[in-house]
Amino acid sequence: MAFWAYMLRCSDGRYYTGHTDNLERRIGEHQSGACDYTSRRLPVELVWNEGFPSRIEALEAERIVAGWSRAKKEALIAGDWKRVSFFSRPPKERFSTSLETNGDGLSIAPSPLVSSEVEKPDTRSTKPPAPAR
Repeated sequence: MAFWAYMLRCSDGRYYTGHTDNLERRIGEHQSGACDYTSRRLPVELVWNEGFPSRIEALEAERIVAGWSRAKKEALIAGDWKRVSFFSRPPKERFSTSLETNGDGLSIAPSPLVSSEVEKPDTRSTKPPAPAR
């Protein structure tokens, strides 16, 4: 028996993630209004699904994808694994330009030796200490 994790785009633009052992029947239940969350957001559109050999694997995929950001879900829907990877990193660890490219498709990683912190000017005096009397 096969199982699926799936994602629906609701009419209000939100995403609903679920899992099932019968994808066609389950999407029909969502479309007919039989499911509470999606019944208030009809129509819904199936935008992503993936098959798994066991229910536990499909459930785990559902839970993982449901916790993703909107941007990461949209990258998954588009099948853009480079963007999925990009949005997997915390925002502070993302390169400042789109998808870490410099325009020619080459990835540029920030140097670990360069501080991202703004350095404060040294306010200590540069004059040598006065001689002791």
